[in-house]
Amino acid sequence: MDNKEVRVRIAPSPSGNLHIGTARTALFNYLFAKKNNGKYVLRIEDTDLDRSSQAYIQNIYDSLKALGLNWDEGPDVGGPYGPYQQSERFDIYPKYAQKLIDAGYAYECFCTQEELDAEKQESIKNKKPHVYSGRCRHLSEEEKAKLRAEGRKPSIRFHVPESGETKFTDMVKGDLKFDNSLIGDFVIMKSNGTPTYNFAVVIDDMEMKISHIIRGEDHISNTAKQILIYEALGAEIPQFGHLGMILAPDRSKLSKRHGATAVSEFVEKGYLTEALLNFVALLGWSPSDGHEIKSLDEIIADFRINEVSSSNSIFEYDKLNWMNGQYIKKMDIKKLANLARPFLSMYDLSEMSEENYERMIEVTREPITILSDLVNDVKYFFGQDAEIEPDVQTKILDSEDGQKVLRYVVDNELDKWDFEDSEKLHEQLADLRAYFKEQGIKPKETMWAIRAAVTGRTHGADMVAILQILGKERSVRRIKAATK
Repeated sequence: MDNKEVRVRIAPSPSGNLHIGTARTALFNYLFAKKNNGKYVLRIEDTDLDRSSQAYIQNIYDSLKALGLNWDEGPDVGGPYGPYQQSERFDIYPKYAQKLIDAGYAYECFCTQEELDAEKQESIKNKKPHVYSGRCRHLSEEEKAKLRAEGRKPSIRFHVPESGETKFTDMVKGDLKFDNSLIGDFVIMKSNGTPTYNFAVVIDDMEMKISHIIRGEDHISNTAKQILIYEALGAEIPQFGHLGMILAPDRSKLSKRHGATAVSEFVEKGYLTEALLNFVALLGWSPSDGHEIKSLDEIIADFRINEVSSSNSIFEYDKLNWMNGQYIKKMDIKKLANLARPFLSMYDLSEMSEENYERMIEVTREPITILSDLVNDVKYFFGQDAEIEPDVQTKILDSEDGQKVLRYVVDNELDKWDFEDSEKLHEQLADLRAYFKEQGIKPKETMWAIRAAVTGRTHGADMVAILQILGKERSVRRIKAATK
């Protein structure tokens, strides 16, 4: 990087909850800014007032903060180049539009939608790429006055050179060029006085001194138009980097039919934001050491924009689930227990001490991939009685061997079991397995009988931990209830 300050921005439109694709763009901008000691700017592009809402703006804030992508400048924190919300900047754009008109780079267009549609249909009929004809480019002042008298309100179009190419070197995709004759004069201000996307974004980026623009490749076709506006205004052109698209496993556009797509949806389902961020970083970028599990600071240290793949990335939900499971296994137990609480709101957590609650999370976290899995996996820790699964009842508890184990435990063992000492209780269960092995009952079948009576299942957490967390009274009650 040269000595100029690196300034990047993420500019979501608040017409929906923050999409995981936008979150990836936000992350790559954040990584680039932090890697280069630059500034990371949040701008809300809410020019589409009909589709924008304050609830979606709040979702953008909450989602980016949850991921740890805190911005240096933005609508809520301010900064030297505000306002950072497009709807508050509407007085800025007409001035620049007039500047372009005065310099001969833009003109008023009085064409009606019907006239424009007719032009487009003519192009289709002649099998030619459609570009605006430029029919309003050379209107006289008298002609303009006449059209105004008819009640027509003009839009403002940018005059694109009719020959030559607009070129730029993309930080991700390399050298790109566009034939100016195929761009056509485009609208920069609508007849209702609102700016078009391509115009507003240039003015905002220019005024906010954005040095590098990292965004999705769906914006590549806009870049030539934006460069032409920068050049016409005599402004410095930022460097552009366009990221490949994120596709679903079937290589179609990622949508709700594939699963969660908004950051808030992933969080609600029980994905850890650290894991989600780590996973999203790998969509188009690979760590230099091959180790995929990395903290945000480690990713920042290793990130290089020129090593980002120009290809599309596949959003593999299975891989995200695996990665989330890895984070759950390694997370500090107090932090994990705290994060798990909202997912267990249907249970009366006051039934157990904080120590037992944390132990319950500790012994049930191994197989889970998302926090909402805990809802089912901890169920047997609550209530007085176990909810017996039908198969468990018929195959285990109603079996001759199952009943033999349970009757023996009730008659000879329960009073001796030490529910306070883990090691002793473990030894007592080991002795029980050894005793029944001599009777011809396999050790696992012995434990299945105990587990089935206490939990209603044949699999779950460590048996000693279950018995201790439930306590002697409930454990005894459940074993006796299952004994015939």
